[in-house]
Amino acid sequence: MGAAFLPVAFFTVLWGIVGIGLPFIVPKSPHRGILQLMLMLTAFTCWLFWLTCYMAQMNPLLGPKLSNSTLLLMAREWGYPVGS
Repeated sequence: MGAAFLPVAFFTVLWGIVGIGLPFIVPKSPHRGILQLMLMLTAFTCWLFWLTCYMAQMNPLLGPKLSNSTLLLMAREWGYPVGS
């Protein structure tokens, strides 16, 4: 199971609009540059956080904790007898 194209494309476009499109419509003020930078950094960090969480679900570092009896039962049922 790999990354599905649709969610990655959707959230990339969504955060791209926030980070690239919204800075152009910030009203003129003395703090315009700061507001534009805040929008761009917010969009990038939110997108990166979402992408990291999404990808971590594809290949988790931790798996289920199974007891020895469960592992032996699984091995026997799947045709990999252990110790016999």
